[in-house]
Amino acid sequence: MTDLAPLLTPEGRALLDEVRDTDPAHELAVATRLRREHPAALVSAALGQARLRQRAVAKFGAQDARRMFFTANGVEQSTRASVAAYRARRFRELGVTSVADLCCGIGGDAIALARAGVRVLAVDRDPLTAAAARANAEALGLADLIEVREADVTEVDTAAYDAVFVDPARRGGRGRIFDPEAYSPPLSWAVEAARTASRAAALKVAPGIPHEAVPGDAQAEWISDGGDVKEAVLWFGTGEGTGSAAVRATLLPGPRTLVSRGLPDPAVRPPGRYLYEPDGAVIRAHLVAEVAEQLDGGLIDATIAYVTADEHRPTPYATAYELTDRLPFNVKKLKALLRERGIGTLTVKKRGSAVEPEELRRKVLPKPHGSASVTVFLTRVEGAPTMLLGHPAR
Repeated sequence: MTDLAPLLTPEGRALLDEVRDTDPAHELAVATRLRREHPAALVSAALGQARLRQRAVAKFGAQDARRMFFTANGVEQSTRASVAAYRARRFRELGVTSVADLCCGIGGDAIALARAGVRVLAVDRDPLTAAAARANAEALGLADLIEVREADVTEVDTAAYDAVFVDPARRGGRGRIFDPEAYSPPLSWAVEAARTASRAAALKVAPGIPHEAVPGDAQAEWISDGGDVKEAVLWFGTGEGTGSAAVRATLLPGPRTLVSRGLPDPAVRPPGRYLYEPDGAVIRAHLVAEVAEQLDGGLIDATIAYVTADEHRPTPYATAYELTDRLPFNVKKLKALLRERGIGTLTVKKRGSAVEPEELRRKVLPKPHGSASVTVFLTRVEGAPTMLLGHPAR
């Protein structure tokens, strides 16, 4: 698809409504029927847009996704609505009333900001992407608050806005880009743009960004949603300090935020009755020590982010499991134990092990032995390959 305009006409909109719930398996038959009454290119565009809208439901919810317009890259790279709404609230809490949203994509963050009452300049240099952002602002009734501009973000004057938000492209022709200076625009340019903001700024970066790449005057925040790490954000102008004390992990829904206290690494100790698996955002933010202190726990290995403790203390920052067995890694012993205990459902988790969970599951439980369930952790305990068995703590 190279142009949204045909889909924005009365005929295009009616066609979009007609194909909205089309099953991909039936697309050919639907297309053949519709091409008798509509131009073939319009039918193809409508069906393509319907597919994108169906994919976008996971990020935007059905109510918005069915009204919005997407590009393939836009669905893949746009911010999840829950994460964008959280960031918009943070901007409002910082007193921001206007934001220059640079590299706006199809407008996910601009929509969240506008719904929070923030005036937005949304900028993207790709014509189709900018057109989608403009169409989305109109479709959701937010055009009065969102101005969409097709331009190179490096040439846009942001002086009239309280804050700057930059979401550089982190994918190229060969996939994900891991070097922040290979972002488009580069992270160094985005940082300088953030520092010019009169009130605050935020830069969306990959969750895997090295801590040493975080500027000294920025607050780094790792965000997860439903247990999945979604992104990292570098904040400027929050007034909450810099350095290690400015590192935080935020878990959605909630939000629940854990802030670094600069604690040393937890001590290593033998596995206790409980094993805690910290949320991915906690691990990325290097805040396992803060969680271990809350739990009065330690690490099972100096290089593994599993915390163990003798008591069950529920925490939003880690999932607790009650351990039943500790065994040296041995496929035959595990297979025999699962048969002996009538295991029918096996969950395999790993950290610090080269074994593939699916491969192990096929070997040790080719068919169910009963209705019982167990979770097996493939890991290291004080350097030794180990299997820890247990179940979610109640």
